[in-house]
Amino acid sequence: MSTSGRKPKRLVAERRTARKPAKAKTPTKPKPARRRKPAAPRRRRGPIGWITALIGWVLRLIGRTVLIVTVVCALLLGAAVIYVQSDLPDADALLDGRARGSVTLLDRDQTIFARRGDQFGGAVTAGSVSPHLRNAVIATEDKRFYYHFGVSPRGVASAVRINMREGRGPLQGHGGSTITQQTAKLLCLGREYDPTEWKTEAEYIADCRRSSLQRKGFEAIYSMAMEAKYTKDEILSIYLNRAYMGGGAYGAEAAARVYFSKSAADLNPAEAAMIAGLLTAPSRLAPTSDLERSQRRAATVLRLMNEQGYLSDEDTAYWQANPAVLSAEAKAEPGGYFADWVMQTGPDFLTRDTTEDVIIRTTLDRGVQKSVEEAVQQVFSEKVRSGSKAQVAVVVMSADGAVRAMVGGRETNVSGVFNRATQAVRQTGSAFKPFVFATALELGYSPYDRVIDEPFCMDIPGSGRWCPENYSRNYSGSVTLTEALARSLNVPAVKISESVGRDLVLQVARDFGITRELTDTPSLALGAAEATLLEMTGAYAGILNGGSSVEPYGLIDLRLVGDSAALMGAGGGIGERVINESAARQLTWMMQSVLTEGTGTRARLDGRPAAGKTGTSQEARDAWFVGFTAEYVTGVWMGYDDNTPLTGVTGGGLPAEIWREVMTRVLDGLPVRPLPAEAPPELAAPDPAPQPRQAPQQRDRDPAESLLNQVLRDILGGG
Repeated sequence: MSTSGRKPKRLVAERRTARKPAKAKTPTKPKPARRRKPAAPRRRRGPIGWITALIGWVLRLIGRTVLIVTVVCALLLGAAVIYVQSDLPDADALLDGRARGSVTLLDRDQTIFARRGDQFGGAVTAGSVSPHLRNAVIATEDKRFYYHFGVSPRGVASAVRINMREGRGPLQGHGGSTITQQTAKLLCLGREYDPTEWKTEAEYIADCRRSSLQRKGFEAIYSMAMEAKYTKDEILSIYLNRAYMGGGAYGAEAAARVYFSKSAADLNPAEAAMIAGLLTAPSRLAPTSDLERSQRRAATVLRLMNEQGYLSDEDTAYWQANPAVLSAEAKAEPGGYFADWVMQTGPDFLTRDTTEDVIIRTTLDRGVQKSVEEAVQQVFSEKVRSGSKAQVAVVVMSADGAVRAMVGGRETNVSGVFNRATQAVRQTGSAFKPFVFATALELGYSPYDRVIDEPFCMDIPGSGRWCPENYSRNYSGSVTLTEALARSLNVPAVKISESVGRDLVLQVARDFGITRELTDTPSLALGAAEATLLEMTGAYAGILNGGSSVEPYGLIDLRLVGDSAALMGAGGGIGERVINESAARQLTWMMQSVLTEGTGTRARLDGRPAAGKTGTSQEARDAWFVGFTAEYVTGVWMGYDDNTPLTGVTGGGLPAEIWREVMTRVLDGLPVRPLPAEAPPELAAPDPAPQPRQAPQQRDRDPAESLLNQVLRDILGGG
């Protein structure tokens, strides 16, 4: 079969079911082309738009700049803090930062009676002091101390706000300083005292305390460096040791001992509050300056402690009702004038300018000192008119020159003020006359020798005619030397001085300790010479001890704290003989009559022998009484600082009464002892015109002088 021209058949079976018709494709709608929004027509920027754009750009620039500056400043601040921190010493090396040392003065019983210099009781730590003190300081000075990083922005902002509100500059007044910042100030930001940079320590401290924006910045850096270097307790320890707390006390331990005579570890809440309260104004608030004001401040500190949870309500009420008081030792404060004088008698490098801690043992007798102060206060309160500005000075010493008490003014419990006992150089008046009579007795004159008390004149070359008068302007005719001294007659004193020779009188006075320049004129016998009360009292001590000079002294020995050996001993005491012992004893016998029947009867002591001499200078500008018993020599001076004449006061008046009050109190309870007095051998009065005596060998003068004196004796009368 032929297949040509035909398609071959498929070899598969036919589909039995009908093919489903293919689904017709739905024609897809073409996506419409996305139309672009027609661009808004460009608006022209007006002035406001330009300004807004400019402000936005500036703000963005400022923001970026501030961020950059902040980062840079933070890096610089961090670098500065790290640099300062690396240079900080160990905390222990910063506890005692005094530039000067302390001086502790002990009385004759070796009890502390005064302190000078920068007192430092020893290093303490925040953990060793009383917890009440630690809490009081934090409550008062920096309640967020344990939470800040050395600087308190909140405190600074608050201080600035207060200062501005009170009309001060932002950095004047309240500082908003943390304890760390205050410690940084105490450390002077690491700068130590250098005498070549600051003339005085006071200038150094003032420089360390000055406030300025730059200074505040350095202070903040230093404070943060301290926070990075030390623990909080170490910073608080430095603060508690370095802070000045008044009364010469640096640090909590010194303050506790100065004010309360106890350790800082033993302070109760009231005492702790008082010490913490001093930190704002230590000199003004010191309890030794004004106890009541200090107690009021302490009550405020107790309230702050209560508000911050350191004290309960009951304890706060109790301690506010029972405030701290000074210890008996601190309250007494005896011998301020004496302590100042002793500090001046020692070498500066061991007293006023010492860099060491020094202990000085002195001659002060606190019982005698108290008696002197009470006597002065009693006489002035009872017998001196209200409002009077008259001043007084009193010195009590032993016959060897050891000063037992000293008052240099009406205010007794003071120090660092003008001391009239040692610094006031005044005319001695008739208190000088014993040196005239001492010279006569040394030359062999007798207390019974007589001299004519009558109107008398002298021609003084270069000055003309001079006619001395007695104080009463009356004359007694022939009188013994004893009577002339007892009644303080001027004419006999001048005659005796001219008879024995003024040069010898000058020599005796100088040898007894009147070291001021003495004018060689006839008025020398009447007390034209000037001296301090201390010098006059020391000169009279020479009469009491039998005729030997003394140098008044108050320092027994001086040593450094911790050393047993003394660096120096007493700088005074009995010196060379001035007149022979018999002459000194006879002079004492004569001076007794001043109190029994002469110008000093108001100084007479009941049942106890005493001797002395009154003195009143020209126009009553100075009034003196200097006298002694067997136990003590006491000198009293009264007058005005400006040399105003006293009204109704002579040496035999108020000074004699003060002397009597002092000696009555000082000698109370002591057995009565006789004076070292010697009655003259003649019991009957000798011839009114005795033969002149031969001067002792050591007093011999050349023949011309002897002849001149012989002529003067013949002219002026015997004795």
